Amino acid sequence: MPFTNRRQFLKHTGLALTSISLTAWTRNMDSSERPNFLWLVSEDNSPFLGCYGDSNARTSHIDQLAADGVLYENAFANAPVCAPARCTLITGMYANSLGAQHMRSRNAIPSDIRFFTNYLREAGYYCSNNDKEDYNIASKPAGCWDESGKNATYKKRKPGQPFFAVFNHSVSHESSLHEKKPLKHDPAGMKLRAYHPDKPEIRRDYAQYYDQISKLDEQIGLRLAELKAEGLSDNTIVFYYSDHGGVLTRSKRFLYDSGTHVPLIIRFPEKYRHLAPGPPGSRENRLVSFVDFAPTVLSLAGIRIPDIMQGHAFLGAQADKPRSNVYFFRDRMDERYDMMRAVRNKGFLYIRNYYPHLVYGQHLDYLWRMETTRVWEQCYQNGQCKGPETFFWETKPVEELYKIIDDPDQIHNLAGHPQYAQILHQMQDDLQSWMMDIRDTGFLPEPDMIKKAGEDTIYERCRDNKRYKLDHIMTRCHTAIKGDAGNLTDLKNMLHDEDSGVRYWGSVGCRILGDSARPLFADLETLLSDSSPSVRIAAAESLIRYKKNRKALNTLGDLLFDENTEVRLMAANIIDHLDQLALPLLEQMKRSLNDRNWMICRVMEKALGDLDIKNEPPSN
Repeated sequence: MPFTNRRQFLKHTGLALTSISLTAWTRNMDSSERPNFLWLVSEDNSPFLGCYGDSNARTSHIDQLAADGVLYENAFANAPVCAPARCTLITGMYANSLGAQHMRSRNAIPSDIRFFTNYLREAGYYCSNNDKEDYNIASKPAGCWDESGKNATYKKRKPGQPFFAVFNHSVSHESSLHEKKPLKHDPAGMKLRAYHPDKPEIRRDYAQYYDQISKLDEQIGLRLAELKAEGLSDNTIVFYYSDHGGVLTRSKRFLYDSGTHVPLIIRFPEKYRHLAPGPPGSRENRLVSFVDFAPTVLSLAGIRIPDIMQGHAFLGAQADKPRSNVYFFRDRMDERYDMMRAVRNKGFLYIRNYYPHLVYGQHLDYLWRMETTRVWEQCYQNGQCKGPETFFWETKPVEELYKIIDDPDQIHNLAGHPQYAQILHQMQDDLQSWMMDIRDTGFLPEPDMIKKAGEDTIYERCRDNKRYKLDHIMTRCHTAIKGDAGNLTDLKNMLHDEDSGVRYWGSVGCRILGDSARPLFADLETLLSDSSPSVRIAAAESLIRYKKNRKALNTLGDLLFDENTEVRLMAANIIDHLDQLALPLLEQMKRSLNDRNWMICRVMEKALGDLDIKNEPPSN
């Protein structure tokens, strides 16, 4: 069969990828032939830049970088939040295939999955990181950096040694909007997203954020000037990108373009211009995503791409043909559980929501520190929002489909329109194929995902179809989340399935159906003694909400003090969702304010606040 690229050839000829072969691959290369790499990374920003056509932006340094380099119009983070996105970047693997998709999780990955910097170092590169890591895993592989910290720099390498250096810039981080600062941009000149109500406080946050982007631009300019002063510009390929989109409410943490679309500019010096996809100042329309960055750097450096990597190089000798789709995932964000998956091509974005009964805007302590969030919520509660301004505060459709060119803010859901049925079905198939291909671990609730791994890693466990029957679980999950009362027989069978993952989604399906699931309440009651705490929690919610079942309440109260942190957090979330129905658990809720996990404390503070209960632990 014909091979379209070097990587396919290596796979089909069965060449083993080992550190020995990697070293052999580059041993005979002259160090002067290897490009240096400088990664300039910003945080939490969409392409709010002049070179991307944003008239509010004042970004002369980044605009000049684009004029000297190649601007990527379709670059995306695979996760809309930092830690899972960075895990995907550094490994070249989707975090949701590793069990590392939940924000602030600390799960182990197999020892043979290493960072791409490990391979660079074996090939003779000096690798430095200044200074954010945040990889969302238990521990990083040994030898991944020569130096990582606030003083890390390429300047410490040996004479003539090629380098890969990362500099992170937090000036544009979400936290930059937690306090008001003097403004340089005019709030009156801000163009608001179609879903944000036009309020002075929101306009002010926009203006303040553009001020931060200007500060970011200055910092990027200083990094580039430093590189030039060191005499290294002519030997260094420079990447500038953001770690995900953001930052104003309904961007970061969500799978719309506002949360995933990122700026990406790559400057190739004359020496390496042959590696560029176009001349200086050109714009590249190719779809790329973070999972592709690791193999791309290895390809540019002349290092074999490990077969285990799930990304595809888009530059260099091992570049694959252009992608048709990029894929996104979103699970727990800090203290709040949710699950979304998405696929995007150049024309459309398709999102599937696995907890459609939950509103988009679940209360997150960190997000609520931004005035835009609080003001927008108050406007909605006061009945002052209209049209797309209301969507964020309401429950979700199971499926969303958006036509990008006509709907850049993604507010017109076309999933139910007959004229887009063929596109919808194709994107459904594409998304499902991707989840199967990478063995998406998200179809197990987080506590079960961790527990079932046992002595193995989650990745290893979920690659085994006998131990993780993904197709079986996913197919039944998709039936459960439809909220179709005609599926009661299927739901009943799910509640009695031998796989706890299926029982869990069957219980969630009952919650989505609400009172229409009443014929299955007796089945749910049997699950209050299930071997899986996740199943017990999911079953309890419907029984409490629609039957006022005291045993179910006691089950939740007990699980609020389970030895497993993820079980306690899941129970806390359901208790918060129950509002006044949770009052019989008041003493347990107060006690849980002493939990050693900050996320559980945040949920309980919110729950007690909503009940007008003073947030103090009970006296002993």
